[in-house]
Amino acid sequence: MEIKTIADIDIKLASVSKINEVDFEKLSFGNTFTDHMLVCDYENGVWKKPSIEPYAPFMIDPSAKVFHYGQAIFEGMKAFKDENDAVWLFRPDQNYQRFNKSAVRMAMPEVPEEVFMGGLKQLLEIEKEWVKKGKGNSLYIRPFMIATGKGVVAAPAVYYRFMIILSPAKSYYSGEVKVLIAEHFSRAANGGIGAAKAAGNYSAQFYPTKLANEKGYQQIIWTDDATHTKLEEAGTMNVFFRINDTLYTAPTSERILDGITRKSIIDLAKRENVNVEVRSVLVDELVAAAKNGTLQEIFGAGTAAVINPIVGFEYKDTYYELPKLDNPLALELKEKLNNIQYKIDEDTFGWTVKI
Repeated sequence: MEIKTIADIDIKLASVSKINEVDFEKLSFGNTFTDHMLVCDYENGVWKKPSIEPYAPFMIDPSAKVFHYGQAIFEGMKAFKDENDAVWLFRPDQNYQRFNKSAVRMAMPEVPEEVFMGGLKQLLEIEKEWVKKGKGNSLYIRPFMIATGKGVVAAPAVYYRFMIILSPAKSYYSGEVKVLIAEHFSRAANGGIGAAKAAGNYSAQFYPTKLANEKGYQQIIWTDDATHTKLEEAGTMNVFFRINDTLYTAPTSERILDGITRKSIIDLAKRENVNVEVRSVLVDELVAAAKNGTLQEIFGAGTAAVINPIVGFEYKDTYYELPKLDNPLALELKEKLNNIQYKIDEDTFGWTVKI
């Protein structure tokens, strides 16, 4: 299968667009969807011809293995529109590669590039009016795959569905973020599926995060499963720590997601001559830095928020407030990354791809 033109995908357009019903100034993240979606089914060891069709619910058997054994993976990406009305993707090759790594880990079939990338580009061509100009506006892209095969035998399915849905988004802001450092719960374990964007990773976070919310914290900084001494991720994001003038973040592993925003921030920081160390940061190290005044910043990094500053953390019933800086590195790096994504500044890294 090789998708080169729009004729290589079955297309059924919506009879009426709902775009004029949407208030693009009052979007709730991830709750509004565009007119169309991409669908491609895997049957008998072969990917079928993809289709673009009106966004709508679909029928699925109650015994589908996604419900019983959790074979479900996804990605998160964004499209941006520049001042000349051109639509751009940011490092889509990285999302595609990571999607298939997740598929392999979950015993699911890899999606061909012509279906994932070719289908996405055709879908965006149809939905380009949903990508609004202006910094802070974007179109959130959610590729995902589920096991649709029937039966409650504990084994991988033989039927799957790959889909892409699109959601217009404004700048993601969650207010002041205070975090609780995990002392008991873990996000992932060695040998597990922490490095995959598997749906179950996220559902497993909901309960401990609910407990943190009840204590007045918005998120958790996860620690390693074996000793709970190493700082790993913040909520659903990779996490960075600035101690003195050095930026630290944990190395990727079987427990830590290989975040695209994370690796972009590392490269940007190095370009700006910021000292970056990719190594495990210990909880005791963070607490000591907070006590002696060398801890300058903590921030999460991910597709939705890009960078989310953290104002303080609790560990062992003690709360540590971070200093309020006039020119935080987190916001400087976010600005530089956004300027590349919106084609305001030159993309010296070759990260952006025009639709």
